[in-house]
Amino acid sequence: MPPSTSCVTSQLRQLIYYHIDNHLLENALFFAERLAAYDHRSTESAYLLALCHLRLGDNASAYEYSKPAGSRGTHLGCAYVFAQASLALERYKDGIVALDKSKSLWAGKNSFGKHTQSTRQPYADAAAINCLLGKLYYGYDNKQKAISCFEEALKLNPFMWDAFTNLCDMGTSVRVPNIFKMSPEMEAVLRVNIPEHWESQNQPKDSTLLIVPDQDRNRPSARPVSIPSDTGDPFNNVPTRSLTGGLFGTLGMSQKLNESNPSLTNLPAVGGGGIGPEAIETPTGPSASIDISLAPSRKEPGVVSAYSTEPPQAPARKTRTIHGLGMDFSIDAPKMSRGVSTKRSQKTGEATEESSIPHAIRNPTLAGIGGERKRTISGQVVPRQTSEDPGAPQRRSVRLFNQIRPTSSKSSGSNVPTVGAAPGRELKKARPQIGKMMRPASSASTVGRQVSGNRKNNPVEDSMDVDHKETAPRSWAHAITNIPLQKSSESDPAKQEEALRWLLDLFKKFGSGYFALSQFQCQESWQIYSSLPRSQQETPWVMSQMGRALYEQAAYAEAERYYKRIRQIAPTRFEDMEIYSTILWHLKRETDLAFLAHELIDSSWQSPQAWCALGNSWSLARDHEQALRCFKRATQLNAKFAYAFTLQGHEHVANEEYDKALVSYRHGMAADKRHYNAWYGVGRVYEKLGNYDKAFAHFTSASVINPTNAVLICCIGTVLEKQKQPRQALLYFTQATELAPRSALTRFKKARALMAINEMDSALKELIILKDLAPDEAMVHFLLGRLYKSLKEKGAAVRHFTIALNLDPKASHDIKEAIESLEDDDDDDETSMMA
Repeated sequence: MPPSTSCVTSQLRQLIYYHIDNHLLENALFFAERLAAYDHRSTESAYLLALCHLRLGDNASAYEYSKPAGSRGTHLGCAYVFAQASLALERYKDGIVALDKSKSLWAGKNSFGKHTQSTRQPYADAAAINCLLGKLYYGYDNKQKAISCFEEALKLNPFMWDAFTNLCDMGTSVRVPNIFKMSPEMEAVLRVNIPEHWESQNQPKDSTLLIVPDQDRNRPSARPVSIPSDTGDPFNNVPTRSLTGGLFGTLGMSQKLNESNPSLTNLPAVGGGGIGPEAIETPTGPSASIDISLAPSRKEPGVVSAYSTEPPQAPARKTRTIHGLGMDFSIDAPKMSRGVSTKRSQKTGEATEESSIPHAIRNPTLAGIGGERKRTISGQVVPRQTSEDPGAPQRRSVRLFNQIRPTSSKSSGSNVPTVGAAPGRELKKARPQIGKMMRPASSASTVGRQVSGNRKNNPVEDSMDVDHKETAPRSWAHAITNIPLQKSSESDPAKQEEALRWLLDLFKKFGSGYFALSQFQCQESWQIYSSLPRSQQETPWVMSQMGRALYEQAAYAEAERYYKRIRQIAPTRFEDMEIYSTILWHLKRETDLAFLAHELIDSSWQSPQAWCALGNSWSLARDHEQALRCFKRATQLNAKFAYAFTLQGHEHVANEEYDKALVSYRHGMAADKRHYNAWYGVGRVYEKLGNYDKAFAHFTSASVINPTNAVLICCIGTVLEKQKQPRQALLYFTQATELAPRSALTRFKKARALMAINEMDSALKELIILKDLAPDEAMVHFLLGRLYKSLKEKGAAVRHFTIALNLDPKASHDIKEAIESLEDDDDDDETSMMA
């Protein structure tokens, strides 16, 4: 008969998720097409097919396949993929409409804390969708809606980092401490999710909980059983569940048969001895989750609470022996530490036949292998009776297991050693017990065993000489009733909350530094990043931010050190390399810039940053046509790369192609409205064209974006000075000097403005400071000569005119005229050097 349709689709979906998780996207796409062909009416099939195309970067195909269900908002996954593809294709309105129509499917949904190593939420929650909506609205040029969506995303999840960075990049005023804080919603989600998912989060490499005292290891037992540590499919929407309600993973039939033992059919379903998810396959049922309120009481006989922190006491019941296994429940159990490691128990002096068991389940509900078992009124499981007569015929199930019993005793899939020995073999005599301080782990013939799932900080290790084909048996009688299933620190809500608060404080520093830099408060940003832990400061992202802060302050030599360090620790990083190339351009490092450009181009021809670096290298070599070709290539690779358009405009200005320069600058402004360099470029062009009103407007707009840039403020003052408004210009020059006290240009223009309004004493003070800042500048000494001439100090005037003549022989004509006019007290004309 043909297979069930639901089973086929389920298997195909698992294959698709398997390949997606392992980043085998071509395989995932192949199986997604098979699923879509087999179940073409299902919106889930369309979602998986569109998702594979989106992951592969085929946005157009993702848009088309997700459109039928996504554009109508009937399937959340399709709507989300459709919106992401719409964003990439710049069809912003389509994505906004799709997410609005599906709002009933995602409004109020919160997946915070539900993504672990073994669990996933397949669809986006409200925080992620609000963040995507914000990007769509910003692309649609609806800034207010975009801000509202980003704020909503951060309220739901303060770790939505790109929502925060988008707000900063838009120039929004953000109160960083109000974002990175623990909200009541997060606390509520944390309290609910941690208890539900602590089992999946706490998956140690050696997850066995069977702990055996040393004196029981030299006893003969049945054939060993390997217990692998297998994790179920995280995307299995219908986890299997035992008949008694316990939640289990799945296991293949062959593995189940190979790792079973005939004697396990008599295993009673008592506390601590339930079969774990790695050892049994149970009938499927609806999804079940662990509820703390259902945790069994410590006082309940025969049951071990998975949520207790102290080992429970053994039940005070009549001594009872399971005949088939020879287990005596009257034996005292070893005491347990929090790490589930054991101390050596006292010898009982009584040989007991042992066998191995699979992992103890952490679920408070308990189940046996054979499904439901009969119990007494008090709840004690009635053990199954087996024949003790050696001549009695074996049961059919026992014969089946004996035929397929594995020949190897090695454990497969985990670090758990085998816990039984083959019948008929004798173990070597165990060594005497070794104290904690004498545990060597140095002999090649000594096998150290760690029973605890946590391999760290476990001073007690049991070691003994074994034959290569023999393994030590372990008693499981004590583990059945007395193993406390401790929760690690990962499952403690208080510790999780403490960790979240620490992370929020850390990200508050990141956010404060990023916000300060987005507002061009560069010194404050640099100081915030400097307060981060050293390990965080050494990351490429933080170093690029610190270098950018210094670059914006025109501290190029200091900024170069950070970018040089980035090249050492992250040689494949392309982000911000255009800034590094501009720094080298300002420092006139032609060789270093050429080397950087060729390194980047050799690494990737598809990197716009690499083409910008190469363009800057040609620009420094004064080959503006080659530089223009490189910058145009960068804009072809990334049409939103505003800085490449701006550099392209600078090259046009150098070629005196002002119309083309204006076009390039405006492209940069369209790509990024807050790209102040493009606004500055337009103002500079209008200044050269003599249109001072437009130049003043564009310089002012650039200064509003970056209010701490002294060059922009100085440009405004220069325009006012050319409009014969020296007093207004002096205000801007003074402000620029306060922002950049080490800038020679701003101080020079301030001194000139002071001389224009006849404030000679103030001008003299500025020029004396300027002479110390730039002692080799001819213009400084020429201006000093004119100042001393106005003050009737002819000797000082002649001295500075002579120094200027020596520093700049090309200006000898103007300087000689100034010297000759010293005798003429009425000579106040401006020379061409002052233009």
